[in-house]
Amino acid sequence: MGRRAFVVGVGMTKFEKPGSKEWDYPDMGREAGQKALADAGLSIDDIEQAAVGYCAGDSTCGQRAFYELGTTGIPIYNVNNNCSTGSTALFMAKQFIEGGLAECTMALGFEKMEKGSLGIKYTDRTTPMDKHFKLMVEERGFDAKAPAAPQMFGNAGLEHMERYGTTAEQFAKIGWKNHKHSVNNPYSQFRDEYSLEQILEAPKVYGPLTKLQCCPTSDGGAAAIVASEDFVRKHGLESQAVEIMGQHMATDFASTFDEKSMIKMVGSDLTKAAAQKVYEQSGLGPEDVDVVELHDCFSCNELITYEALGLCEEGKGGQFVDEGAQTYGGKVVVNPSGGLISKGHPLGATGLAQCAELSWQLRGEAEARQVDGAKVALQHNLGLGGAAVVAMYRKMQ
Repeated sequence: MGRRAFVVGVGMTKFEKPGSKEWDYPDMGREAGQKALADAGLSIDDIEQAAVGYCAGDSTCGQRAFYELGTTGIPIYNVNNNCSTGSTALFMAKQFIEGGLAECTMALGFEKMEKGSLGIKYTDRTTPMDKHFKLMVEERGFDAKAPAAPQMFGNAGLEHMERYGTTAEQFAKIGWKNHKHSVNNPYSQFRDEYSLEQILEAPKVYGPLTKLQCCPTSDGGAAAIVASEDFVRKHGLESQAVEIMGQHMATDFASTFDEKSMIKMVGSDLTKAAAQKVYEQSGLGPEDVDVVELHDCFSCNELITYEALGLCEEGKGGQFVDEGAQTYGGKVVVNPSGGLISKGHPLGATGLAQCAELSWQLRGEAEARQVDGAKVALQHNLGLGGAAVVAMYRKMQ
C-alpha cells in the first residue's frame, strides 16, 4: 500500500450543449483548472505532474489546455480511455502521489464534442469496440435506426427485464430521479424536472430507453488536485482534504465476451471487480456509503450498476428503484448532481466532475443538493472498450 492521497481542490465548468457557447477546449481547461487551484489556495507552481484527459482532439491537447494555467515545464500525460477518461487521469494523478513520485498533482479533463450521437471517427482501421459490437449483433441483431451506444446498453436493459422481470417504468424512474436532482445543480446542462409520464412518453431511442433516459453530448471541463499527507499538513488543507480511501481500474475479462451476456458486455464484471478491490483497499463496503456518483450514460446502466457495486442484490435493481432507496430519504443518494443523464457527459471531464461533486458533498458544500450527514462517498466511471474506475472517498481523519 502506497502513501495516502487526498483531493484538496476541485473545479468544473457548467456543462453545455455542443455549439451553444463560444469557447474552445483551452477555455474549458483554464476555467476548471483555475477553479481547482483557487479552491485549494495553491498556485500552478505547486503542481508537479499533470494527467490531462480528453477523447476528441489531436495529440498534446493536454499540454495546450494546461498551458492556460502556466508553462512550468512539468510532465504532462495525455489520457484517452473513452468515457472513463476523467477518472483514469485521476487514477494516474493519485498513483504519482502514492508512489512517492510527487507531492502535488493535477488531473484535468475536458471535451469539445460534436453534435449528435457518438460515431466511429476512423473508418480505415479496426474499431476498438469491434468485439463488443460483433457480440451484440450476433446475440441481438442491429437496428439501423438507433445509434450503437443506446443499443448496447438498451440490450443490457432488455436482458435484465427478461431475467428478473424489471419493467420499463423502473428504468424510467431513474431518468425521473436524475432530472429531478439536476434542478439543484447550477453546473448541469439540463435543469428541467419531468413527470414519470413525460419520461416514459418521450421519443423512443431503443428498447426500454426513451430520450430522457439517455445522456446528451456535452462540452465542459473539470479538474482535481491531489496531494500527499505531508503536503496537506504543510499547507493547512486538513479541513477540506478528502482522502481517496481506495481506487481501482478494471478492464475487460473473458466473461465480457464469452458468456454472451449483454449485461456483462457493457461492463458489469469490470465494475464488480474494481469495486471489490476498492472495498478491500478502503476497509469500507457498500453498506457504509452515503452518496454515489455513478456512470448513468443510460438509465439501464445505472440500474445494473447498483447491483455490480453491491448497493443491492443481483436482480433486485428494480425493487431498489421502486423503494426509492437511491434518492434523498432512501438508503443512499445516487447521482445528486443529476448524473450524466441530466448534468451532461463531456467524456474527458465526466470522471473529474464526479470527483468534484463528491468532494463538495463530503465537505458539506453541495448547497441545495447536499446529502445530510454524508461521510463516505463512492464513485463509478465506465468506458466501453473498456475500463471501469471505482473510488471510495472520506474526509481526512
